[in-house]
Amino acid sequence: MKILVVEDEVQLLESIAEGLRLSGYVVDTADNGRDGEELCYTESYDLMILDINLPGMDGFEVLKKVREYNKTLNIILLTARSDVSDRVKGLDFGANDYMVKPSILRSWKPGYGPC
Repeated sequence: MKILVVEDEVQLLESIAEGLRLSGYVVDTADNGRDGEELCYTESYDLMILDINLPGMDGFEVLKKVREYNKTLNIILLTARSDVSDRVKGLDFGANDYMVKPSILRSWKPGYGPC
């Protein structure tokens, strides 16, 4: 399984990526929205873990743009935003799941199979 992690907090980005690699996943990373979107155009991923508060282009905008050309990529929004309105917005834009930080480090393992 190939995973793209898009997160601007470098320490968290590296921690997530390393944990996934140690679990046997192939992982690419981007620390801003524009680079994350570009990688989706040039590479094929089974899963994208996407922060919302990103420089360059926020995660909602990345999600909308990716969904315009890739309806099957599994996308999990990972964010510090816990408001219900943000969850609804993310899911309405096409996210498969919405997780509030720091839950991913404690409880999540990829359960999304290949597209």
